[in-house]
Amino acid sequence: MPLIQTPRLRLVPITLEAIEAVLDHDKARAEAAVGAQFPDAWPNDDLVALGFPYSRAALRASPETRLWGDSLVLLRDEPRVVGSVVFHGHPTDGIAEVAYSIEESSRCQGFAAEAVGACVDWALTHPTISAVQATTFPWHIASLGVIRRVGMVHVGERDHDTLGELLVFERRKS
Repeated sequence: MPLIQTPRLRLVPITLEAIEAVLDHDKARAEAAVGAQFPDAWPNDDLVALGFPYSRAALRASPETRLWGDSLVLLRDEPRVVGSVVFHGHPTDGIAEVAYSIEESSRCQGFAAEAVGACVDWALTHPTISAVQATTFPWHIASLGVIRRVGMVHVGERDHDTLGELLVFERRKS
């Protein structure tokens, strides 16, 4: 993924060097690799488990597949990470799945919709991608708002092993 700029944000590709520093919980090394300050609570085990479900060996063996489209969300005029947008690897079936997170003190400012919208637009430019999907819980009002603002429509449900029903949303190539 190339660097993408929006009116207020810079979406910086996550590199193998940066993710290895995050996996090591080495904040200083991660910040040096990215060139920006991470939130106080990052990196942490929850971030790693949710955003990077691959083993270190899998990441090293195929970073272009495993980290496909993954980016850190930085403020455009300040070297500060406010979130991330990740895909679950380069899809083989033409349907990319996107997930995102904005750190707590930066929420409710429209950063998630701005970042996710730009990443979905980017993904849909690829000839092998026919759609981008996102899932969320029916009760997650903020996430539902982001998904709808980026033009996704409800296409079904999926069961989560431990947490119950997830709603599936999708935006297809036009």
